[in-house]
Order: sequence, then structure tokens, then C-alpha cells
Amino acid sequence: MGIDATPPVVPVLQTPRLRLRPLQAEDAEALHDAYANPQVMRHWSLAPSGDLAETRRRIAWSLAASVEMHAAWAITQPPDDRLIGLVNYHHREASNRRLEIGYLLMRGHWRQGLMREALVALLDHFFVAFDVHRVEAMVEPSNLPSRRLLEGLGFACESGVLRDRIKVGDAYRSMVMYALLAPDWKAATRR
Repeated sequence: MGIDATPPVVPVLQTPRLRLRPLQAEDAEALHDAYANPQVMRHWSLAPSGDLAETRRRIAWSLAASVEMHAAWAITQPPDDRLIGLVNYHHREASNRRLEIGYLLMRGHWRQGLMREALVALLDHFFVAFDVHRVEAMVEPSNLPSRRLLEGLGFACESGVLRDRIKVGDAYRSMVMYALLAPDWKAATRR
């Protein structure tokens, strides 16, 4: 299959308990609760935001990025559509039919299966609408809840520890790489 020159669409995705919609500049105040929380940001690729202005800059950067390479969805809960988290793709390589995902959820919503629900909708979208073949996720070795989440979705850990893979603030973080291939996702969703 050739490279599709059409930019990908960032649609609204609905699940039984969630609504994933494109991130907006107006989400800064609600998202700041997550971005400023050291516990939520502990495994994210950025240090916690120092103030609301910094969160606004981060969202502005995300919105200015080419949708061909990066896009973010706000995770909201109906009926009031309160923002509770974020999912994104980045490092998208259309020619290789691959991308990397990132995700975070506000502390009060952990351990309820909400991120799994959001990622199932996102993965369905990537493998069908984007015709992606490979979805990757970089995870700190010590982030056991995230590792279990990915493994439960069918991702395989494909690396040993990648030492000092990313720099967050003044510190380097080691990572492991997880990946999920389209045929594995299709087989898993048929069960």
C-alpha cells in the first residue's frame, strides 16, 4: 500500500463510559490538574507543569503540531463531559504504518478500567481508519500498572531496558518498548 497523503482525521470516539474528543486550547485549566500533579506526571515524558501558563503552552504546542505526526484527544465523561485524561499519538511514520501512543489519567480515576476503555477505542481507530500496522508505547520499567494495561491489550514487550532513553527535566529515564501489530489486534478482538 502506498503512502496516503491525506492528513488523518481526529474524530470524536465514543465508548460506553467515555467520550474522546480532539484536545482544545480551552482544556488547559481542567488538564492542569493532571499536568501539575507529580504523581500523575511521574511516568510522563514531561516534568509537571509549574503553573497554568506552562500547561497552556504545552497544549498550544500539541495543537500546533502536524496532525500527520501528532494528535491528542481529551478523555471526558458524559453527561457533563468533564475532562479526566488525555491520549495521543506521536512519532507517526505513515510510510512505515507505525505510531507511538501516550496516555495519562487524573489520579481520582485510576483503577476503574477507564484507560483500557479509551485505548481500545483508540486502537480500533488506528488499525482501521489509519491503516496502522504497528502501535508502540514506551514505558518505564517500574511502571507496572501501565505495563499490565498494555499486556492486557495484547502488546508485547519487545526490548530489554533502554537505558537513559528520554530526558525529563535534568534526569534521564530508562524505558522498555511495547508494540502491538494489526494482525494481533484483529485476532484479539475476534475472541
